[in-house]
Amino acid sequence: MSISDGFYRIKRLPPYVFAQVQTLKLEARQRGEDIIDFGMGNPDQPTPPHIVDKLIEASRKAKNHRYSASRGITKLRHAITGWYKRNYDVDLDPETEAIVTIGSKEGLAHLALATIGPGDVVLTPTPTYPIHMYSFIIAGGEVRGIELRQDSDFFDDLLRVYRQTLPRPRILVINFPHNPTTAVVDLEFFKKIVAFAKEHDVIVIHDLAYADIAFDGYKAPSFLQVPEAKDVGVEFYTLSKAYNMPGWRVGFCVGNREVVGALAKLKSYLDYGIFQPIQIASTVALNGPQDCVKEVVQRYQNRRNVLVNGLNRIGWPVALPRATMFVWARIPDPFRHMGSLEFSKLLLREAKVAVSPGIGFGEGGDEFVRFALVENEHRTRQALRGIRKVLNLDDQEP
Repeated sequence: MSISDGFYRIKRLPPYVFAQVQTLKLEARQRGEDIIDFGMGNPDQPTPPHIVDKLIEASRKAKNHRYSASRGITKLRHAITGWYKRNYDVDLDPETEAIVTIGSKEGLAHLALATIGPGDVVLTPTPTYPIHMYSFIIAGGEVRGIELRQDSDFFDDLLRVYRQTLPRPRILVINFPHNPTTAVVDLEFFKKIVAFAKEHDVIVIHDLAYADIAFDGYKAPSFLQVPEAKDVGVEFYTLSKAYNMPGWRVGFCVGNREVVGALAKLKSYLDYGIFQPIQIASTVALNGPQDCVKEVVQRYQNRRNVLVNGLNRIGWPVALPRATMFVWARIPDPFRHMGSLEFSKLLLREAKVAVSPGIGFGEGGDEFVRFALVENEHRTRQALRGIRKVLNLDDQEP
């Protein structure tokens, strides 16, 4: 008998699909190959100087080196609620309706542990960001996927899956703008979600990670803008994308005080919060000048345009996403039979371009690959030339 035979939660997790591409990528780089990497949504630009300067200043004060508060320092929670008021005209109580998390991923994972038990059913879109599904699987729950497709109405599919599921689902996890599909919604969609949740006593968890990364005049709504949304759910946000702070690990959860309270109670047993100077600098990020966010959005929009227009020119039809830092590209017809994992390996071997296979995001993703907009425009054009040679589609020079 192996020691790991009794590892219940680990045994519930499938092999990590992305690891196969990651291994091939590392091996290629060890051989000296130049790999243009669109695989991970890892912002490549530095954190804005005024945020870094505040971190350095706060780090020099010995009082900030002690244990912090697991739910976040008071000033940061006030900055969070102020940010919501300015951006969405949503009123939140910083004492009971806001909690700081160690990135949104940690918050989502611990919220799953705080809210469900073995056998509880959770609804999520599929494909979707893996933590939306696997946080609840790790917690012992069962997940039913609602396929998110361009040719169907997600809300109608949600109703159908809910009616077909026994025991009835207790939680709905959604994420708009959506990773990986880049799908977006309007406030009317969230109104329907709130009405559905109230009727069926379902808790809603909305991941608003890409709130700011929106293009062409689109503004992503907050779930909490809907009257009575706080009665049924919470929303997560992270500073990783808009403020170029991925390694800082700062996020937060706001909304329903019972849900926030459950997360706060669990976290009080598990951690002492984020290093206080990071929280102080994050307060400056939310309260300070927002020109840096506009620059981030413009950079992603420029990269999006170069990549998507280039793919279309080489014969790979892809629509311009209206939000997120990703491009969700359906595999060209002649290669679709390969599936997303083998197609990703082909691009890596032959074009020296790394992308994420859609199958890694769940059912419904295997006909797609995801590009993260983390390479500059020059490198993106270089990648397009490599892809063009490998795919040999009806094209023009990118």
